[in-house]
Amino acid sequence: MGDAIDGAALSAALGRVAAYMATQRDYLTRLDAAVGDGDLGLTIAKGGSALHEYLAANEPGDDLGKFLIGMGMAFNRAASSTMGTLIATALMRAGKEARGQATLDAPTLARMAQAADVGIQERGKAKPGDKTVVDALHPAAEALAGEIARGEGLTAAGQAALAAARQGRDAVIPSRSKIGRAAWVGERTEGQPDPGTVLFVHILEVLLSEALSEPGSTG
Repeated sequence: MGDAIDGAALSAALGRVAAYMATQRDYLTRLDAAVGDGDLGLTIAKGGSALHEYLAANEPGDDLGKFLIGMGMAFNRAASSTMGTLIATALMRAGKEARGQATLDAPTLARMAQAADVGIQERGKAKPGDKTVVDALHPAAEALAGEIARGEGLTAAGQAALAAARQGRDAVIPSRSKIGRAAWVGERTEGQPDPGTVLFVHILEVLLSEALSEPGSTG
């Protein structure tokens, strides 16, 4: 990974995410059914189709922020469930940080990740420790920003973010979900991975062209 991402690279990376989403319906449904209502697989399948259609119909152009905001709106129209709304929020908040930019340099990407983190926490009314997607997203965003602030390139910063996300995913497996529909089933969520954290780690792995990892793999 270079130290800046242009429109072609962004479109290619998001195309990989769309392809991932198209293949994960059954897996994510099983994960979600263990702790909630099992609708995550359908949400992500619908969202993945929307991403694919958006990428086919829209060129990134010279305003990648506008491109991402439009993508978030398309995702929300197609998959307006809780997770769909959170993903749409992340895309739109990240896009606002990239308004008017034809390439995304490392500091911009750090701001985008942190904006997505804040957006999801605000929209979902969740915080670290609640056993939600935030438990993977927040440490990843902080690790990315920290590495970039220290002068590391995107490759090293991306790997640090991925390691932090995996650790965050696994750290909350023993705990009980405190928010959302998963909280309704109480102790049944203890010992189960949070589906949102698994999804986020997989998306980050796809963006970085890494092999998909299983929950609990960090030991």
